[in-house]
This record gives sequence, structure tokens and C-alpha cells, in this order.
Amino acid sequence: MENVKNVFIQVIEKPARKVLIKRGIKAADYFTYCEEVGCDVWGLLISMKSISKEPVSLWLPASYIKPGTSAYVQGVEVAMDYADIIPEGFDLINLPACKYLMFQGEPFPEEDFCQAIEQVWESIKKYDPTVIGYTWDQENPRIQLEPIGTRGYIELVAIK
Repeated sequence: MENVKNVFIQVIEKPARKVLIKRGIKAADYFTYCEEVGCDVWGLLISMKSISKEPVSLWLPASYIKPGTSAYVQGVEVAMDYADIIPEGFDLINLPACKYLMFQGEPFPEEDFCQAIEQVWESIKKYDPTVIGYTWDQENPRIQLEPIGTRGYIELVAIK
């Protein structure tokens, strides 16, 4: 019992928004994405203005995946009226307003980020949203935020 870690869960609502994304080729996770696209994309994303104050990684549902591109992408959320430049190699997608369950793990030492991610993933696998009146929404992307040790790992899973 001494190794039990808490995962905090709350319902949040995201507004309709656009997301500037950089697609991979076959990536299903961060490490494969970095091999395909390069890890320097994150530096560019951090420099972009985002309505959520930070870049996001997304697992896109099939309806958002272009042929020959990956389900896992990185990008920044922008307002629906975004009319600025789309950087070369990026796409702009529209996402509807959506409810999410936000899963947030406990703070962790930076070198333990893989274990922190795995703990949250295990919690997501075990969680049944019907106990609070929802089901998983497979039509909206799953969202991964940067694993920052001081705040814990955060992932958002769409619900309806």
C-alpha cells in the first residue's frame, strides 16, 4: 500500500477551437513521433500563442487522420477565429466543444516521467465513466500535456 499513487479526475469543458498540428507518418506515441518529425517541433510549439497556454499532443480519431499520416500529432490550440499564418508542414483542424475527463497524477521526479505516464494510463484503463453518467467519446482526440514533474502527468480523455 505504501506505493499507491493518487490520480485526480475531474470533468472539464473545452470550447470549439482550432488546432495547428504537425503530423507524423505512423507515430502512435511521443518517441516514435520524435523519430519521424524531430523533437525540435516542441520548441516551435512553445513559441506559439495558444488558448490553452501550452502545446498539446493528440491522438486523433480516424476522421482527423489524413492518409499516410499518424494518429499521434503535436500542436497548439487556437481560437476559432484564428486567421494567422499556418507554418510550413502544419495543418489547421477544427475541433468541436467537448467535455473531457482530466486525469492528473501526483508530482514526480523528472527522471520518473515514464512511470508517471504509465500510472495515469492504468487509471484511465480502469475508469468507468458511466458511474458519473458519461461514456467515452471516440470522435474527439485524446490529449496529452507535457509531463512536468512539479504538477504531475496530465491526460484528457473525451466523454459524452
